[in-house]
Formats: sequence, C-alpha cells, structure tokens
Amino acid sequence: MKKFGLLLAGGIAALVLFSNLGPLFGLALSLVVLYFILKQFLKTDSTFKKIAWGTFGLFVLMATASNVPAILAIVAAYVLYLVYKKWNEEERTSFKNDDPFANFEKQWSELKKF
Repeated sequence: MKKFGLLLAGGIAALVLFSNLGPLFGLALSLVVLYFILKQFLKTDSTFKKIAWGTFGLFVLMATASNVPAILAIVAAYVLYLVYKKWNEEERTSFKNDDPFANFEKQWSELKKF
C-alpha cells in the first residue's frame, strides 16, 4: 500500500513537473539575463548607462515574475526526489530484515573476542 502511495505521489509530481517545464526554462533564462544585467549595471560609471541598464533590468524582472508557475515545477522536482529516496530506502530495509544471516557477522565477531 505504501508503494502505491509513493507511485501515485511520484506520478502526480512528474505530471506537474513536465507541464511546467516551459516556465521553468523561461525562469532560468530570465534569471541568467538578469544576472548579467546586474553585473553590467554595477560595472558602469555613466549615469545614462545606469538608467538604461536599470530600465532594461526592470523589464527582465517583470518577465521573470511572469514565470511564477516554475516554482511549482521546482516543488514537484523536490517531491520526486523525496519519493525516489523513500522508495529506495524501503527496498534496502526490507532486504536487510528478510536476510536470516544479517546479524551473523556481528555475533561472530563478538564470539571471537572472547
């Protein structure tokens, strides 16, 4: 039953992630452009160039704000990561519990000490 819940949560997260890939790429691209605009704004000494870079940066900031659905894609990617981690964790613990000789090495080393 737990595996079904993990599979369902992972499937929903994957659908949300894939449906928001466009805004995610748009957000990444606009953040990169905004970073370079900020670097140019800080480099320049001219007042006119600072105003021009600031205006251009404001337009790119508005474009960045329009890609808010990309936050859903980031959250969905994180949920997928948690589902993957939980899925593998369960497999490892069930494997160790099913092994009848799991504690044999530990007990054997304790017996050798005496």
